[in-house]
Amino acid sequence: MSSKRAQNESGDTDMKKKKKKRSSSSVETVELCGAVEEEEVKRAVKEAWSNKTHYSKGDLELDCHPFPHCIIKNFLSCQTFVENLQRELLELSFNEKSNDLYKFKQSDDLKKRKEPHIAAMRAALFGRFRSWLGDVLGVELEPTVDISCAKYEYTDVLLCHDDELEGRRVAFILYLVPPWQSSDGGTLDLYSTDSNFQPESIAKSLVPSWNTLVLFEVSPVSFHQVSEVLSQDKCRLSLSGWFHGPSLERPPRFKEPSILKHPHLPRDETVLFEWINPLYLDISYQEQIQTEFEDSSEIQLTDFLKEEKFREVSEALRQTHIQWMKTGPPNKRCYESASLDSLPECVNTCWELLRSEAFFLLLSNFTGLHLHYLCPKDEEDEETEKDNKEEGEVAGTSAESSSRAEADNGGKKISTPVCCGEVRRWSHGSYTLLHDAEAAQAEYALDLILPFGCTDWQKEFGGFTYYVANEEDEELLTVHPEDNSLALVYRDKETLKFVKHVNHKSTQVDSSTCNEFYDFSFVYYE
Repeated sequence: MSSKRAQNESGDTDMKKKKKKRSSSSVETVELCGAVEEEEVKRAVKEAWSNKTHYSKGDLELDCHPFPHCIIKNFLSCQTFVENLQRELLELSFNEKSNDLYKFKQSDDLKKRKEPHIAAMRAALFGRFRSWLGDVLGVELEPTVDISCAKYEYTDVLLCHDDELEGRRVAFILYLVPPWQSSDGGTLDLYSTDSNFQPESIAKSLVPSWNTLVLFEVSPVSFHQVSEVLSQDKCRLSLSGWFHGPSLERPPRFKEPSILKHPHLPRDETVLFEWINPLYLDISYQEQIQTEFEDSSEIQLTDFLKEEKFREVSEALRQTHIQWMKTGPPNKRCYESASLDSLPECVNTCWELLRSEAFFLLLSNFTGLHLHYLCPKDEEDEETEKDNKEEGEVAGTSAESSSRAEADNGGKKISTPVCCGEVRRWSHGSYTLLHDAEAAQAEYALDLILPFGCTDWQKEFGGFTYYVANEEDEELLTVHPEDNSLALVYRDKETLKFVKHVNHKSTQVDSSTCNEFYDFSFVYYE
């Protein structure tokens, strides 16, 4: 009995080995849709793409608004193959991806995966289809394989960008989604651009659909986003990547106008006693704050304003007559900023408080930074000042203040501390992004954030401020919006910041919980 059992086990093992060998060496074949196989269609698409005109034939459509993109429905001819491809992709391991620009789950690169349907799909895309696409565009596309799988689920998003990266010529996305509506979110939004090649607004939204391929050239105007997924029970699964080849010529990068910076307003310490919690006006407590700040370069001062002043400003910010203006462009920022001319009196007074001479001096006492001529400089400050040339204009410098400062400084010419600021409103869809221009113009600066109306605001809603090291994903600091909590952060030229996208969860709260908040945001320069 034991001998027979051993033979059976041995035989079973041999059979399993043979089956495994056959399975691993099996090659799936994939047929592309008929439109891609027809020579006549290829010639017509090539002509339309070259002339930037519309073309449609069967399941294939080329649309040139707002920039050329091609949509191919039923891209793979065999439904069984598509279903098996979807199954293999869902069995992959996915990595959480999250930064200023996106939040979703992504597989590792698929160029070496050996699953039969994934391998066949890869071979078809970067073989026959690459050849077809190269003929359409009239360029030689490289055999470089650049493909991965992405899963977008509830609140996942990929914000406005253009895909620019050396070598990328054509972007593609193959959707493997359940029945999908625009109300589910997750649309591929294409942006129009202005005369400076900056994105303006969404000109077209493509709703994902099963077995549909979308592709477009990576160009100076190919700004697009994956809108936030709003469905709580659907998964937006897709294969995406790039065909590599000679990059399209790009115009010089647009440089935004420098932000106007202002010196302090001539207001004495009376305004401090009217508005600020007396605890923070105590000299000995200011020394404690400075010690802590100099140790960590950041601090949060809770209950900063007097309670009655804080409530007054909070209520005034909700008034309907304030003019809120949407800021952009969307590849850099998207939130609302108040027109200063429309601010209620108490909000304007709070604004003037943060720009006042007395407040500049208070900040100097809190931080040890030279933000007022009465604050003495040390040797390190003087070295820093040499490296910290102002990028923006200084508006309305007070001659009286400057001469007074010089007199108190032995007649030596000194720099004038300046600031810039705004009153912002954050709600669903708001964000700021890191961008190359910001990194190039980074300066030593003191950031101030004073939030209003964010009672019970949850971290999972987004809207918090991240500080990161330039060209690294390392998180240095996170500042969460907290009512009447003054955040001060000193950053160097290698530190950048962004506000995380405010997601759909912020709208799914009861009436007693806020779904938007406000803040005063200032930047001070020595």
